[in-house]
Amino acid sequence: MQEFLDLTLGGISAGAVYAALGLALVIIYRATRVVNFAQPALALISTYLAYSVTKATGSYWLGFAVAIVAGTVLGVATERLLIRPLRHRSELSSIIVTLGLLLVLQAIAGMIWSNEPLAFPYAFDFRGRFSANDLFVVLIVLAIAALVLVVFKYTPLGLRMRAAAFAPDVARTLGVRVGLMLTVGWGMAAAVGSLAGLLATPPFLFPNVLDGVFVYALTAAVLGGLDNPLGTIAGGFVLGVGLSYVSGYLGPEMVTIAALAILVVVLIVRPSGLFGRAKVRRV
Repeated sequence: MQEFLDLTLGGISAGAVYAALGLALVIIYRATRVVNFAQPALALISTYLAYSVTKATGSYWLGFAVAIVAGTVLGVATERLLIRPLRHRSELSSIIVTLGLLLVLQAIAGMIWSNEPLAFPYAFDFRGRFSANDLFVVLIVLAIAALVLVVFKYTPLGLRMRAAAFAPDVARTLGVRVGLMLTVGWGMAAAVGSLAGLLATPPFLFPNVLDGVFVYALTAAVLGGLDNPLGTIAGGFVLGVGLSYVSGYLGPEMVTIAALAILVVVLIVRPSGLFGRAKVRRV
């Protein structure tokens, strides 16, 4: 019973991280209909900048703030310089570009900061069954999820972002600055992704540290529905607890396999996700 409780609490903390990065994917998808495979690389560069600032100043929270701002700027730059020129191309073009950006940014991080693991601090004390840091992770992810939900569903900005994504031509006729809305979506998503990177990285930072987390975050997003922020949050926590049980009872080497198996099964059985709405196409 003690082991079950420990695995559950650990899974909740890990699931919050998957939910945060998954939420970043959902924000971009809702705003631009693009799945951003470069999201972990944008978060990686932001986290390295946080590491440099923290090391230079001794202030974790200053590094934290710099990472969020840097992530937002990187997201905006990515949309403006790489994604916008492809807006009249196929969706595959955007996917290829984001995959290429992922590899390029990881290589740049290795050249600047080296490929050796660097010690990266936790925000709070990480010791104990459900530590202060675990509580911080869960609470901040829930707060960000609530904020995103409010923005998308109850504000004019959210309405304009949804209109720009789903019916850009109609939105333009109504005076919506579609290009600006797409840029805002990428900036918001990159900021949330940077937060996820800060939460997922400790205790060691290296160029590929977020690769596994991204697989789990993508699984959480697909599980909850790429159009559903709340579903993604729920999917992240469910996945985190489930994979914690897999790690504890079957072995850590089975975790990635289990996540990929869940991803494949959901895509086959319910492509819209457990909490998403199935699309009906008239022919």
